[in-house]
Amino acid sequence: MTDGMLPDFLDDAAVTAWTASGAPLVDLLRQAHTPGRLTGFRRGGRAAVLVTEPRHVHQVLGVGGDRYVKRSHRARPLLGDGMLTATGEAWRSQRKLLQSMFTGRGVQRWEQHIAGAAACVVDRWAERARRGAPTDIAEDVQFFTVDTIWRSLTDRPLDPETYVDLAAVQDIVAALPADVGGATALPPEVESAIAALDERVLRALADARVRHRREGAGAGPREPGAIRTAGPSVLDRLLDAAETDPAYTDRLIRDELVTLLVAGYESSARTLTWAFVLLDAHPEIMERAAGDASAVEAVLSETLRLYPTGWLLPRHSPADETLDGWAIPAGTDLLVCPYLTHRDPEVWPEPEAFDPGRFPARSPLPPGAYLPFGIGPRACLGTRFAMREMEVLLGALLSRFTVGTTGPVGEPVFGINLRPAGPLHARVRERT
Repeated sequence: MTDGMLPDFLDDAAVTAWTASGAPLVDLLRQAHTPGRLTGFRRGGRAAVLVTEPRHVHQVLGVGGDRYVKRSHRARPLLGDGMLTATGEAWRSQRKLLQSMFTGRGVQRWEQHIAGAAACVVDRWAERARRGAPTDIAEDVQFFTVDTIWRSLTDRPLDPETYVDLAAVQDIVAALPADVGGATALPPEVESAIAALDERVLRALADARVRHRREGAGAGPREPGAIRTAGPSVLDRLLDAAETDPAYTDRLIRDELVTLLVAGYESSARTLTWAFVLLDAHPEIMERAAGDASAVEAVLSETLRLYPTGWLLPRHSPADETLDGWAIPAGTDLLVCPYLTHRDPEVWPEPEAFDPGRFPARSPLPPGAYLPFGIGPRACLGTRFAMREMEVLLGALLSRFTVGTTGPVGEPVFGINLRPAGPLHARVRERT
């Protein structure tokens, strides 16, 4: 019986030793983790409960989504009051405004943008293959995802100068704490990178406002370089909202654009990089996926199982709660960890093995067992967009090129997201 009992907490000496070691947070979570039980630790006077059991995950993020909230967001210095950091009625209003653009048929409007950005990378690889020159896969897929989201935000392709400013987001994200209990001070160079990003985004906003006023409701010629799509860009939708809702100041529009930029490129770029890391170690799976859309989808699903970029989802209990019979006192932090949940051997046999054959699942998975994009009311708005852009690029590259890495793969870095350290150098060759 667990009714009313507190979760098991790691010995304080173990937490002190972990702190002194400078090891990443995931090491402490592994120490605290006991399959099937709620466990946790105390740090800096605060209690943190580790949530990995699928049914517990479902109760915290799914049915308990309104009771277990975001105490603070690790990325607030970068994202401001954008959709990821907003709470309550402000969050509901912001999500409602953009939801139709990234769910259901709304994703179809971005097909042209995704295809155009993918074609740029295919051309880059074709040129490298002709010269026999190496390429950095991590850089290539990052350019693709930044290009795709920039086209979707502004209806304009990415230019090299803009890319430099936008890609600096990766350095900003890398400097953010892994959880809400981490350090909050940012290095001066990161503050400078945020300032450069703000300048770029606000310049795009000013240019878009001029075009928006001139073109009106779809009237008038579009400027050279604009990409004609089936509907308004994200920036157009935000500018429309600003005309009737005083909440949409330039600052909030900036926050929404940066939020969508970060969410729209970071996760997809890291997942695509991990996919090539895994495929390089399993060339037979790479060959099976060449030209097979369903196999490409399975590769991505399994990659997201092993390396979910949102590997840690912190929540907070503002009131006394009970979770599966365990007492959760007010003020407790809850650390939902998809990285560990996705390695539960009760759900995933041989959980460390890369096996795309797991997908699609032959029988329904337990609620809370698979959550690469979160679950519940705060699940990622852009799930379908992200999957579609990754499927298009990975499918295009595997069907045309063979890939072999030329150097060691970096170790996993457990920051605010989960990424491989360093570049991923490879040689690509045209299939014959």
